[in-house]
Amino acid sequence: MVIESVMWFDTPVDWDRLAGVVRRRMVARYPVFRQRPVDSRIPLVQPRWEDDPDFRLERHIIRGRLSDPGDEAALERYVEAQMNRPFQRNHPLWEMHFLDGFGSGSALVVRLHHALADGMALSQVLLSLTDAGSTGDLRDPAPAEDLPVASFPLTGTIGGLAAGGYRLLSTAGNLATPGGLRAALATADGAARAGGKILLHRNPPSPLRGTPGPRKLAAWSAPRRLTDVNRIARLADATVNDVLVAAVSGAIHGYLLDHGAPPVDLATMVPVNLRPAGEDLPRELGNRFALVLLPLPTGVHSPLLRLEQTKRRMDAIKHTPEAVLTFGLLAAIGRTHPEVERRLIDFFTAKAIGVTTNVIGPRRRRYLAGSPIAGVLSWVPGSGSQTLNVAIFSYDRKVRVGFKADARVVPDVAKVVHTFDAEMDQLTRIARAA
Repeated sequence: MVIESVMWFDTPVDWDRLAGVVRRRMVARYPVFRQRPVDSRIPLVQPRWEDDPDFRLERHIIRGRLSDPGDEAALERYVEAQMNRPFQRNHPLWEMHFLDGFGSGSALVVRLHHALADGMALSQVLLSLTDAGSTGDLRDPAPAEDLPVASFPLTGTIGGLAAGGYRLLSTAGNLATPGGLRAALATADGAARAGGKILLHRNPPSPLRGTPGPRKLAAWSAPRRLTDVNRIARLADATVNDVLVAAVSGAIHGYLLDHGAPPVDLATMVPVNLRPAGEDLPRELGNRFALVLLPLPTGVHSPLLRLEQTKRRMDAIKHTPEAVLTFGLLAAIGRTHPEVERRLIDFFTAKAIGVTTNVIGPRRRRYLAGSPIAGVLSWVPGSGSQTLNVAIFSYDRKVRVGFKADARVVPDVAKVVHTFDAEMDQLTRIARAA
């Protein structure tokens, strides 16, 4: 359950200067980066955070150099090697790798355990290290208006998801009125349908289904200009997110065909941010998210039909209380016995091939310790029997997609990336012709 991110730079980074930014803006601001998890000796009592008595920033900063030729393939191999290495539980669960030798510049690989915070919060923490100009870090604290806030379009556009569950509570006091009774029954019906979907859904057999091993693979797509993706979105009155999720569906569709399997619809899990919009992150961070189950149109043969189906299915789940139900479910699972928890996690994660998330990063170029950031990528963790996780990240008017696959079940993840790029190329041609 580790979230990996990578930033790269066209020029060498002043690592000592960056270490100072990390100390001031991350470690000093959020105590959890100086703490370690401690199990409770009392049954059913959750673990707690305690200060690491031997905390040293230097332990969490690894300096190295990419192997020759220092290209994207070398960076990919380095990220994969880190994905397969667990954290030491007796120290804080994070680290940063300062790497020279990436082309003519540098690269930064960040690993953060999901126990520290959800992906939305961790994205904001990492972006708070950056500045709008090359000297911003020299005048800390940075002005509030200079700090970008990442957002999940899957949650921004599903902002009404939680409302379904809350309506069930708010209408309880109006049951005496015919309108209140009808509203309560409609919301209860929606909750029952969502609950049935969560409990009863199961992915059909496919080449993406199997028993995962310990080794994971990392890969990423070519960059796409957001203007081109927007042009595609207008074909179906869709969003940028709809387009990219549809292209991921097309990539999986092609992967199934390549492996001699009939194309079938497979579900993925989509995170939903439950933090109030515009609210500052609490010092303790923590996890405030839920998951919804999105059936991908991976059994649909036409790229345009896949786009239309993706939009329709995304729109449909925006009006259900599924997110509220899964948030309560996650909280309940976390309070069970570890063995019961493991079985419940296996049961629910088997309903999806993995997690698909989308983070909207800054639209303009940012600087880290004075160096302009050339690109950003991230990978989301999976658990249980999940084998393919997808992270969409937009930055500086471009968007890339990172794929994290289980090496045992999906050893040829490069085919998924190649098919995704081909799908985006085809959609781009269709949009330009239209």
